[in-house]
Amino acid sequence: MHWHKIQPHGTAPSPLRAHSMTLVGHRLFVFGGCDSKACYNDLYVFDTEALFWSKAKTRGNIPEPCRAHSAVLLDRKIFVFGGGDGPLYFASLHVLDTDTFTWTKLEVPGPGPGPRRAHTTWVYDGNIYVYAGGDGVRAISDIYVLNTRDAILGQHPSSMISPSPAPAELSPSSNHVPLMWSRVNTSGTPPSPRGYHTSNLVQGGAKVVVFGGSDGHECFSDVHVLDMVEMRWHVGEIDRPNPRLSHTATQVGSYLFILGGHDGGRYSNDVLLLNLVTMNWETRRCFGGPPRGRGYHASVLYDSRIFVFGGYDGAEVFDDMWVLDLSACAYLPQITAFEVAVDS
Repeated sequence: MHWHKIQPHGTAPSPLRAHSMTLVGHRLFVFGGCDSKACYNDLYVFDTEALFWSKAKTRGNIPEPCRAHSAVLLDRKIFVFGGGDGPLYFASLHVLDTDTFTWTKLEVPGPGPGPRRAHTTWVYDGNIYVYAGGDGVRAISDIYVLNTRDAILGQHPSSMISPSPAPAELSPSSNHVPLMWSRVNTSGTPPSPRGYHTSNLVQGGAKVVVFGGSDGHECFSDVHVLDMVEMRWHVGEIDRPNPRLSHTATQVGSYLFILGGHDGGRYSNDVLLLNLVTMNWETRRCFGGPPRGRGYHASVLYDSRIFVFGGYDGAEVFDDMWVLDLSACAYLPQITAFEVAVDS
């Protein structure tokens, strides 16, 4: 595997940390984040083929400037939840239509997740799940689900919740189900409350692997697996501890590539591989680079390359884009049939 720093063209974002980066086709949508002075609500798009940055012109109800929010893709729409700005913590839900660059704020009924940041989200069976984070007072460990599978998406996201008749071309069908939040009950031994962890939906989209994070006092090294069919937590029996918070975890076949983060003592530039079949940590030699140690960055796998943008090393906020080319390990993403090792 080989690190190299991209020399992009176009209008790049300013240095950012605690932003989100979402893959849509071959483009990376970078939203929000902050530097040492302020939070932002700008949207930038990076073309992974042309290596070109552009600042998007968006319209509609744009989210507040925020950091440590979550962003997840569903039906070419990016759902952004929560985050914060300074002492403020948000519970707002916005959706970006990536074809029209239109933002819509969704007012969703039901007992929804409270204001938070440093949480994670994933999509399972067409629904969006929000997990853990912090609310400014304490770390939390709850799970909420948004019933996007049952809600019928029209041409415009607001048609799902419109209280008044919509125009004919946007009207939901007679069996329309409105968006609703609900809290998820689980069994087993759940992780302790935390934020700045990672959650990856793996193994045919049936298990969520939660790694690391912090409760504001301790940097965690534990691994927990949530079976989405049984809604039961299992403990991953890893071979040795590797504490991490504000890292990224990118699934590459039967591995999670853990990049950077803080280990409780320093910001790291290590590449750690968690073998999901054995729950053992592995290392692979990486040539070139590497980027300086950092956390609060973002990473995405596309076309046998892991793109890493931004981050923070305790002193400097970064605006660089790096690529970890899998090279001889490019076969790994093709591995899709495997069992995640969990306790019985």
